[in-house]
Amino acid sequence: MLVWETDPSLRDNEDTDAFADVWSALPKVVFSRTLDGVQGNARLAEAPLAEEVAAALDATDKDVEIGGAGLAAAAIELGLVDELRMSCRLSSKTFGDLVETRTFGSRVIYERYRRIRGDMD
Repeated sequence: MLVWETDPSLRDNEDTDAFADVWSALPKVVFSRTLDGVQGNARLAEAPLAEEVAAALDATDKDVEIGGAGLAAAAIELGLVDELRMSCRLSSKTFGDLVETRTFGSRVIYERYRRIRGDMD
């Protein structure tokens, strides 16, 4: 998370600049069993997930997002998730061409990407 606030190499184009600006400005709550502290615009969670989500919702009129598969799964199990959004960022140096998508009745989404050929071969 902090990398978007501290690593200038991630600000290499208009899109990553915009993302880094938005990400850095967002307040974040970190759930960890091992960390003693966090940096940047973040704090360690002090309460259980449901209480932290309720506090976050009370503090804003905007959407509250949960990142991380395990944490998101726990929030879904607790009935705290109203909408699911997923994104995947692939290295543009390796994969870049989305060549096929399918949605199956079982709510499985299949995506097929083609490797970019060139300097790497």
